[in-house]
Amino acid sequence: MRKRQTNAKQVPRRVLLSDARNDAGLERALARLGPGDALVFRHYHLSGGERRQRFARLARLARLRGVAVIGARVPSGWRVDGSYGSAREVSEQGGIRLATVHSLQEIGAAVRARADAILLSPVFPTRSHPGGKVLGPVRFLLLARQSPLPVIALGGMTRSRARRLPVHGWAAIDGLA
Repeated sequence: MRKRQTNAKQVPRRVLLSDARNDAGLERALARLGPGDALVFRHYHLSGGERRQRFARLARLARLRGVAVIGARVPSGWRVDGSYGSAREVSEQGGIRLATVHSLQEIGAAVRARADAILLSPVFPTRSHPGGKVLGPVRFLLLARQSPLPVIALGGMTRSRARRLPVHGWAAIDGLA
């Protein structure tokens, strides 16, 4: 497959995903990011008002550092630079569209949804899914090579592991904290 033309400047190289588990360290993790990176705000564990307040604080800190703010299932009135989720969830959104995928079939769905990049996972074992099935680096790279979109590695990622995977970028929940 040929790589689809995407504005490479807008597709982040490092992505920090927010989560209940890393909430206490998000400000510290954001301090390590800069232009060309992104924060995916999930925080599904918080109620409406609490989630909105946490979003506002993290978005302000991210923007001060030049970090893109990507929303996952956030209301349309929230100021975000893009969206994160399944191909179906990002297909109707504007800005940077990051689709989460786990298979060749889902890569195809992300392409049809006009995603800008995919987060292909899980590469390695993760704390969020202990004992869960992983792709491993070989299967990950076989799938990544089939993607016409930029690939961002997710799942058990660290800076060291990311250096060994020749893809566009990497993402983590704990690996950037």
